[in-house]
Order: sequence, then structure tokens, then C-alpha cells
Amino acid sequence: MRKSIWLLSAGLVAVSAPAVAQSTTDQPSTPSEAPLEAASVDTAAQAAEAADDGVIIVTATRRNESLSDVPLAVSAITADTIKNSGAVDLRGLNQVSPSLLVSSTSSEAGAGGARIRGIGTVGDNPGLESSVAVFIDGVYRSRIGTGLTELGPVDRVEVLRGPQGTLFGRNASSGLIHVITAKPKFTTEGYGEATIGNYNLRRIDLGITGPITDSLAARIDGVYMKRDGFLKDVISGDRVNDRNRGLLRGQLLYQPTDNFSVRVIADYSKRNEECCSAVYLPTRDYTATGGNTGLTQPSTIARIERGLGAIINDDPFDRDVSITPGRSYNSDVVDYGVSAEINYDFGGAELTSITAYRVNDFERGQDADFNNLDILFRDGSGGSANRFKTFTQELRLQGKAFGDRLDWLVGGFAMSENLRVKDNLSYGADYARYANCLVANNFVNGTGQAALLQTSNPTCFNTAVATGVRSALQTAFLAAAGNAPLQGILAGQIFVLSAFARLPASPGFVPVNFGAGPFINSGFTNISLASSAGMRTFDGVTTDDEFVQKDTNFSVFTHNIVSITDRLKLTLGVRFTHDKKELDAELRDNNTLCAFFSAVPSLVSLQTLPCVIPSAPGGSYSSSSTKKENKWTGTAVLSWKPIDAILLYGSFSRGYKAGGFNLDRAALQRSNGNGAIVANAVLSRLKFAPEINNAFELGMKYKSRMIDVNFAVFRQDFKDFQLNTFNGLNFEVATVNSCGDDLNGTDSDSSSLTGGCPGKLKAGVRSQGAELEIFTRPFRNVRVNGGLTYVETKYRQDLVGADGVPFSNQLFQLPGRNLSNAPELSLTGSFSWTPPIGSNGLRGLLYLDARHVSSFNTGSDLDIEKTQRAFSMVNGRVGLSGRDGMWGVELWVQNMFNRNYKQVAFDTPLQGSCTERGAQQGFCTALLPGTGFPNRATQLYSAFLGEPRTFGMTLKAKFRAARPMPVVEAELPPPPPPPPAATQTCSDGTVILATAVCPPPPPPPPPPPEPERG
Repeated sequence: MRKSIWLLSAGLVAVSAPAVAQSTTDQPSTPSEAPLEAASVDTAAQAAEAADDGVIIVTATRRNESLSDVPLAVSAITADTIKNSGAVDLRGLNQVSPSLLVSSTSSEAGAGGARIRGIGTVGDNPGLESSVAVFIDGVYRSRIGTGLTELGPVDRVEVLRGPQGTLFGRNASSGLIHVITAKPKFTTEGYGEATIGNYNLRRIDLGITGPITDSLAARIDGVYMKRDGFLKDVISGDRVNDRNRGLLRGQLLYQPTDNFSVRVIADYSKRNEECCSAVYLPTRDYTATGGNTGLTQPSTIARIERGLGAIINDDPFDRDVSITPGRSYNSDVVDYGVSAEINYDFGGAELTSITAYRVNDFERGQDADFNNLDILFRDGSGGSANRFKTFTQELRLQGKAFGDRLDWLVGGFAMSENLRVKDNLSYGADYARYANCLVANNFVNGTGQAALLQTSNPTCFNTAVATGVRSALQTAFLAAAGNAPLQGILAGQIFVLSAFARLPASPGFVPVNFGAGPFINSGFTNISLASSAGMRTFDGVTTDDEFVQKDTNFSVFTHNIVSITDRLKLTLGVRFTHDKKELDAELRDNNTLCAFFSAVPSLVSLQTLPCVIPSAPGGSYSSSSTKKENKWTGTAVLSWKPIDAILLYGSFSRGYKAGGFNLDRAALQRSNGNGAIVANAVLSRLKFAPEINNAFELGMKYKSRMIDVNFAVFRQDFKDFQLNTFNGLNFEVATVNSCGDDLNGTDSDSSSLTGGCPGKLKAGVRSQGAELEIFTRPFRNVRVNGGLTYVETKYRQDLVGADGVPFSNQLFQLPGRNLSNAPELSLTGSFSWTPPIGSNGLRGLLYLDARHVSSFNTGSDLDIEKTQRAFSMVNGRVGLSGRDGMWGVELWVQNMFNRNYKQVAFDTPLQGSCTERGAQQGFCTALLPGTGFPNRATQLYSAFLGEPRTFGMTLKAKFRAARPMPVVEAELPPPPPPPPAATQTCSDGTVILATAVCPPPPPPPPPPPEPERG
């Protein structure tokens, strides 16, 4: 690791810790723009509070609450953070949320995966639902791949960690991602952005919103993006893994009163891309020499393929690939839908309804051998496709009672989804010759005659050397007289060698002259001809499979917060879910070679290569099956605020992810394990159990004017953990449990028949650790945030499958080790500075974010060769904007230091066998029993790479209609005072109005009394 990268990453985290939450700046301009539904938008009052106090409003509990008051591990990623980090889809959230990891593999549209706390759905089998659910504006998206598209303008993204089920529509066993898009406004606004960058990047973002009437607002947003691929095809000179996609989203918001709102959203997105090719990892053979040591030699398989004309560049970060002419990785996606969210406040309760219908159509092609030899492919003209048609309905009623001591919520969710999966895996024109070469290599291993393999020969055998080897085998046969089993093995090898090397007849041993017609250069075809089975070839062998799955489910749930005191609260939630899946399968193929080799007992040792595409009975298979589940889940949280600034909480939650069907014909019951599909195969074999997670969490949140701190410790135990892994030939779905009894290492041996559990089953996967988030506002216009997640996400010991059946030998490396794509340490940090420049409203921007992860294994089977070493990623952005952001120019760089890393590594199909650990434990064997060196691993590996450094410039402009000035009527001057009224002075001196009458004069005084006489 470069020292500069480490110092930058460590510096950011040292002053903070997930680089996520900021106060939302793109807020409604008036309270009337905010629908009542908590998950939709924030109110203007909340926006003002956020701006003044750094308060982060989230809706994780379906109630508008400050992030610091929510007793739940949740990260709120705001619109500003998303824009500054350069995130345009869910993968960009990795940089600012340490517990989250989103990646893509063989296709972004169908093979995306998200993990929270190290747990997620592995592989790209559409039959598996996501451990991490995705919701966009409250609408459930069926698989992570359907969310790996342009997000367009968003208000914020909330990442909820741990089981979810008592609040959101669909269950999620590990967590969920909720995207809340930008909403219509009642003020007229518009924006436009134009971006150019390296790899010929061109991107246009346009949008406008405003009122139609006083109660109806509209919004429309559009995104178009085109970019050259990060990989170069050295055959054609074209670039692959490109971008060519667009999004159009329209919205209406109707709110006639503060108590009622309707938000309707319709969106349409389309992709026409060539994605995703993969590069080779360094090629080699590995031979164990004892213990955990071994020797590396030049790759046997790479030498064979190069001898046949393949171009294999095994320096992965040259980013060169070779694609078979006429094959492609076309990825064509159409995704569209409509939703309506209705909110009505009755006064004592609020009703929310979210109704949605969505369609996702994905067609792909694939050069499935990942080199220019024509070995395996999927035709991209519609024969390989997934289609989801999903209807969902969610209802919630919530309110308060008992003097606000009870905050209650009840709800229901129903979903009807039709999934159609089509597949058309085919053998290419070079398959027969390549298969011959693999058999020739087995004879080399068995005899030590390296010169026997000759790629310049159409049979891949050196005829002269093969003749000598056959003579030696015949001599050994005669010397083994009386040892019938050994003679049987030698006779079989003599016959097979003669057929594959096209040797002439040998009296007493091989009565057939394979060197003459009608025999050809394919040993497999020659054996079928010599066995009177007719001309069976690899030419044109293909599948035409269709799985149609109907999933109907409903659930009822409640989530209630009881205020025991003003500072002590108890949250109780429970959910009942009923899930029913009905599967119809129609499987067709023309692989008669597989059927032949599987049916002849003496030839089953050769069935592996003919049956890479396993044949259906009679070339056609049709069947149906049903799977039903009823599950109770729930949560309990006790939270306490000892002071206003601190929240403490402890919780228990049970999560659930539905079971289903493995939509892969290779998982049906097969002859001798890897041959043709047996005649009595039943679809019930494709079933896998639901995944259950029991999770415990303790947390603390602290909030002050300048800093927020969130801390949590957790433990999660997963029973029947659903694992989908590619073993180099086909996808295998296993449900992972642990046995309560000691299995004495039989879960990590090379046999699928040993290691059954006679006792009690326990959880097979445990995720435990701690998370720290810090959001700081140290100075005006400065934000420094960051996060740290330390988590051990491990398989336990003594692993078994569903119902305690023995664990697959393909998964012998899992016991006691960390899951794939589950780094123990993840650090994120971000720094944002937006200083004013001068007094004219100009404002600058300096933004940096960084993510560091420790080493982790990228392969679901945990081969050592698939390990990704620790690395750091840094993004940066500088810019200048005008008053109120009416214009702006920004320069940006993603992956600033051009760190090379793998997203996912995998066994390159049909190119070698066994792994380094397999060799160390003596598990490596050749394709022919009784031959080969048991400790030699020859497997080749490929990888889907992370993106290299990209940089560019973005120009921004927006307008906002001037608010109409209020009409103020001019004030009239006060009227003149009335003239003084006329007065008069009465005789007694008083002054009265002239119209009044003076009072009469007072009566005269009485006369004096007369004097008394005498």
C-alpha cells in the first residue's frame, strides 16, 4: 500500500469516522410540499432544524425522527454526500458507508450483490432473494441487480443494518437500502448537468419541477450516460464492460390539504451494454510438498489453450481480454414501473398506501470460457434472459394513544411476482478438440510421458508416443494375468487411448481401426461409434431451458413504541409471513453424448466432459413443484435517554429470508453425481430452506451542536444460510448449518457422503463486531465525517447442509473461515469544505472521501487464489458555484491513486481442477480414476475487476422561478379632522354645544325667618 494513501485514509478517520450523514439541502420550499408519509420527504420545519442544528432526519421507523433518536443502526446518506462522492448507483455507496459492500459479477443487471456486516446473497442465481433488500421510494425491488441502475436525483439514502421486517414491505434477513428520490415541488425549478471524462465519458442530467395548480405539482428527470469499456478485447480491438444507459422518471404530487397527499411515480430505464467480461488471474499449477507448502509450475491448462490458439493474458490489471469472434457479453435491460403513494391523516391516525407494478427484462450473451477459444457460450439473442413482473401493495395505519404514551403502527404487505428464467448454454466449435486435450493431459499425468500431448495434432495426441504408451499398457495387461480388476482397468485405458489418439486396430486388444472412417478427431464420438451408439458429437449441443416461478406472499406486521417514562421506551414488533412459490420447468437439449456415457457403466468415468451440459431424459424434461412457508419474526428494543444528548439501547431481532428453488438444471439428481439427469428426477430437489437470523445489538448515540457519535456492538446467528457457489462446472446452492456434535473434520474432507449430523442443528454462520460513526461540524461550512466497522463474519465448525445432511465436498474450505467479501475492518472518512468566496455569492467546494478495507476472500468457496489484499480508495472533487448554486463547475477524480482490486474471483469454467488447499490436503485427482498426481492443482481463475481511475469535469446550471411579490395595497392618508362644533356660554359660566339648552338658573334662596315676639 502506498504510504500517501494510508496517511490520507487514516487522517480522515482519525478526526471522524461512516462518511455519510449531512443535513439535507434540497428541501421543500413550503410545508405544503411535504406529503404526510414519513418515508417520502422531510417537512420544511425539519429542513430548517437540520440546517440550524445539524439534525439528520430519517424515516427508518416509518416516522420522521432525528437520527440520534432512533434506537437502530442506520446510516443516512444525503443528496450532497451522494453528489460529491460521485455515486450514480448503489455501488457508489460503498465509499461512504463502512458496513455496506455492493459489487457486481457476470452482469450488473442480473448478478449484483449487496452485503451488510459481511452478510449478503452470494452468486447470481435469480431463484435466491436478497439478504439485503432494496427499496426505492418505499417500493421493493426484487433483486439487487434491478437496483444497480441510474438513481437520478435523490433526497437521501438510508442504510439499515440488521434484520428488518416489522416496518418495511418485504422481509430482509441482513438489512436494507432505502433510496428516497427527489420529489416534486410547488416552486418552479430546473437544472442541467453535463459531464465529460476519460474513457470517453459523456453524461447528461436534466430535470424540471413546479406547480400545475395550487395543489398539484409535477417533476420530470432524465439521465443519459455513455462511456467506453475498461477492458480491451485484443481480438477485435473493441472495448468491453462499457456503459450505455438512460433513465426517465416522471412524478405527480397532489396535495389539496395538509391532511391528504398522493404521489405518483413512473420511471423507465434502458441499457444496451457489453458487460461483463473477466480477466485471468496469474496462471500456474501448484503441487503440494507437505504441510502448507508447495511448488508452483507453469500452468498446464494455459499451455494447452495457448497451443490451441488461445490468447491468455494473465496480468489482470493490463485489463486485456480475448473474446471469441461472433460471441459477445451483450447486456440489454429494460426496467420500468409505476407506483402510487397515498397518505391520509384522519386526525387520530394516519393511513399510508403504497401500490406498485414493475417489470424488469434482462437479456444477455456470454463468452462463458472467457477466452477466444470457442468452448462455451450463451447466445445473446434472447435465449438467455430473466424477466420479473412484480406487483406489490403495502398498507400501514399508525397513530398515538394513551396521551401519546403509545406510538402504534399496524400494516400489511402483499406481493405477486412472476419470474421467467431462460438459459441456452452451448458447446462451441472448439469444445471437442479441447475436451480431447484434457483427456490427453490425464494420460500424461498417468504415464509421465509429457510428449504424449501434442496440441498441433487435431486429436491433441502425439500418434507415435500414443502408440508406444499403448504397447506399454498392453504389456502391463499381460503381466497382470490373474488379477482381473487390474486387467479391467488396463483394458479400459487401452481402448480409450486408442479411440482418442485414433490409433489403428491392435489384434487381441482393440479390434477397431480408429484411424479410418467413419471415426473422427473426437475421442468421445469415436467411443460412441465403436459401441454401436451412432454418430454422437458435440456439434450444436445446446440447452433450451425455461423456469417459470410464481411467488405470492402476504404478511401482517405491527411496530409499537411504548413510552414507559419520558426517557425510557420499549419497542415491540412482530410479523407473520406466508410465502408460496410455484415452479414450472421445461428443459430441452440435444446432448446425446452425455446420455450415452452416463448410461454405460464402464464409461461413466468419462462422463464429466460430455455432461458439462447435463442431458435431460430423452432430451426433454417437464415438471412442476410448490413450496410453502409460514414464519413469525419480530423485534424488541429497550431504549433510554439518561440525558437529552445520549441514547442507550439494546435490541433483539429475528430476520427471515424466504426459501425457494435453485433455477439451474445442473442441480437436479444426476447419474453418478455429474452425469445426465436421471429419469425420475424431481423438482423438489431444487428446493432450499428459508434463512433465519437471530440478532442482538447494544448501541449508544450521542448528539451535540458540533458532533454526533453512534456506536453499536452486535452478534447475528444465521441458520440455513443460503450459499450459492460456482464450482467451475455449475452453480450449487447449499443451506449452511452447524452440528451440535463434533464431526471430527468430516465436514472438510473430500467426500460428500461423510459428515451427517446425528444431533441438534445450530446456526452455521455468525457475524459479530462493532460499528462506530462520527459526524462533526467543527467550523462553519466544514463537515468531517467517518466510520469504522470491525466484524468477524465466519462459518462455524462442523458444518452440515439442510436437515443435517453431509456438507458438499466442494465446500471443504468453509469451516471456521470468514465468508467471502467480508473484510474484518472497513474504514470510511469524508471531508467537505464549502467556503464563501468574496461577497458576490460565490462558493467553493473541496471534498475528499476515502475507504480502506482489510484483506478478504472474493470467492464463495474461499480458494486462497481468490484473496484480495487490503487496499484503500480515495475520491476527490473541487468546484466553484455561483450565488444560490445557480451555476457551477467541478473537477473530480474517482479512485484517485488508481488502486487495482478484484470485485469477485471465480473458477474459470472447464479450465483445470482443484485448488491450492485441495492439493495440500491431498484432494486433487485427475479426470481418469487411477491416474494422475494426487496433489497437483491446475485450476485457472478469472476475476471481475473494480474500476480504474477516472476523472472529468461537470458543468452545472439551474434556475428557480422568482417568487411572486405579495400585493400590498397603498395606505390612504388619514381623513382631515372635523371642524370644531359651535358652543355657547350659559349664565352660570359653563360652555356647551350651541345646539344644547343651558340649564335653568337655580331657584332663589328662601326668605329669612321672622323674629319671635315677646
